[in-house]
Amino acid sequence: MLDQFLTYKNLILQLSLSLTLTILLTFLKIPIFFLHSLHTYIHPDNIQPGGTRAAIRRPESSDSGPGSKPNPELRKRTKSKAKNTPAFDENNAQIFRLKLDEAHLQTRLYFPDYSNAFTFSFVAVSALALQIYLGDSQSDSGVLVNGVFIPVLLGFAGVSKLLVVLAKVSAEKSASRRSEKQLSVALGVVGLVVGSVVCFRFSPSVLDFDFGSVDGNGRLFIAILMGCFSGFLFMPAAKSARAFWLGTDQIRSDLSMLSCEWFGRMVLYVNYTMILFTVLLWINPLGGMLVNKNGKVRNAEGLIGNLGFSASDFAKFRLCCLLVSSFLQLAALRPNLQMYLNEALLSWYQRLHAGKVPDLEFSRAKVFLHNHYLCLVVLQFLAPPVLLFLFLGLSRVDGISPEDYQYVCSVLPCSAFVKEVAVFMAWWILFLWAVYSSATLFLYRRCILYMS
Repeated sequence: MLDQFLTYKNLILQLSLSLTLTILLTFLKIPIFFLHSLHTYIHPDNIQPGGTRAAIRRPESSDSGPGSKPNPELRKRTKSKAKNTPAFDENNAQIFRLKLDEAHLQTRLYFPDYSNAFTFSFVAVSALALQIYLGDSQSDSGVLVNGVFIPVLLGFAGVSKLLVVLAKVSAEKSASRRSEKQLSVALGVVGLVVGSVVCFRFSPSVLDFDFGSVDGNGRLFIAILMGCFSGFLFMPAAKSARAFWLGTDQIRSDLSMLSCEWFGRMVLYVNYTMILFTVLLWINPLGGMLVNKNGKVRNAEGLIGNLGFSASDFAKFRLCCLLVSSFLQLAALRPNLQMYLNEALLSWYQRLHAGKVPDLEFSRAKVFLHNHYLCLVVLQFLAPPVLLFLFLGLSRVDGISPEDYQYVCSVLPCSAFVKEVAVFMAWWILFLWAVYSSATLFLYRRCILYMS
């Protein structure tokens, strides 16, 4: 019995970890706890005059202070225009701030999808991390003995599940504008074309990736996957850019409730900077400056290629940067989500001060939609960093070979999941996020786009 346990210890550890984490995440309701205490906003349907005080009142209101005198000019002007101008309903102009709890979250659309994706992704990433920690001590003993089958299967299933979820939320009718959906489709086609060019022609000369071990079918599969990510990640990256713009107070609103506090701003800035830095490490002219290819430098001429990391250390450094970027994106998820909810508050504030008689129907609809599709946006923000973890984990797992996964290889090209390709897909996701978010921020900076 002890010999059997020692033989299959990796498999037993993988099964035990997966089952334990699934039970704990489900019964402790960790997906709900992850979003707990975020602030959301609601418009009251009908507030009685004797109820809660209005957030905005007229200057001639009785609450203007003890001993204050009403302004006769203001009263005269108000009476003269009362026949032509509809009355301002102070009660319906209020907006309330609430903390999200379990009861609120469970009523949101896509909450089951978010809960399942969170649990499954956490289990898959943990299984891959355990397999990397165990190493390849039993790599020649078969997939059941070394336990590598479980993390690999969970990793492939996790990537497929997140792709399906991204496709599902991208097709939701009322969650985004029709123009955004059309642009996502166009960018998906562009991504497919760019992927075909990168995989079949210009990869070694432009990017520091080698697809020599990938056959034609594998390269076609990679190009299709690149096109899918190009279309699915546009709307999440645009939302993230708006959250960055609002969270770092680029609109100069001076309203403390709209922007992040100092720690949240620091996370947003560091996350964006780290994404840009990591993406540049795989571009050949820039990445080559950090690699010491000759070992020694005898003179000051030709410093490029003579100073920096060794090739092996530079490869590890780039993977570490990818890992840090994944953690930073997870750390920025809650600030980004809070800024998404604060967009509704900004819309209410803008409409409230847009005229003498505010039309709050647009802000009321925006508040409702931002509350209704809260879990949809969480899925869009959660999927990219989890995909980075999964691809990085698959790239570091030893013992993956086509002979061990003949059934999988009959459905998917196994050559597409070698270590180089997994790292490339992780880099491609980060590259798309950097391009989309930077382009959106540029349009906001040039006042072509604006917050509303």
